[in-house]
Amino acid sequence: MRGTCRVLSRFAPRMTAAAVLLLSGCTALTTDVLVNETGRPRPALSTHCAGSEWTDNSMIAVVPLPIISYASPTQEINEVKTDDVLSRCGPPDRLTNRRVEVDRSMCVPTVITRLLTLGIWHWCPANVSYEADVTVPASPAAAGGAPAAEPRSEDQTSNQLGSR
Repeated sequence: MRGTCRVLSRFAPRMTAAAVLLLSGCTALTTDVLVNETGRPRPALSTHCAGSEWTDNSMIAVVPLPIISYASPTQEINEVKTDDVLSRCGPPDRLTNRRVEVDRSMCVPTVITRLLTLGIWHWCPANVSYEADVTVPASPAAAGGAPAAEPRSEDQTSNQLGSR
């Protein structure tokens, strides 16, 4: 019994330190802020757009050979792009105070997929949250221009010419 306690007391601090470093490394990589432009004041005529969605952010090894791929760097299969995410809010020229964040914390428990595929593929469900202020488009009258003419079909034009 004494020998077991001596062994545990010698390895316990090392195992604790290794566990802390491993877990802190995993949690540090789980959240990625793609865009953070939230410091500007909100425009007067604007609406706020926000939301979140789950997306597949899986990764594949650059060298897809079993066992060797554990040491290989990985490449995202479905890369999360800021413009694609914020297109739900409106055109890019009307967006201010943009923020896009990818939370990959659910990738940690799904590391089993990387083990099962011998390091080649890792399934990673990611939660993408986004928010932006959408400015109202300027009307032609406010910009100093004349109001735009209403488009007419050929039938309306021929009816107006025939009635004169």
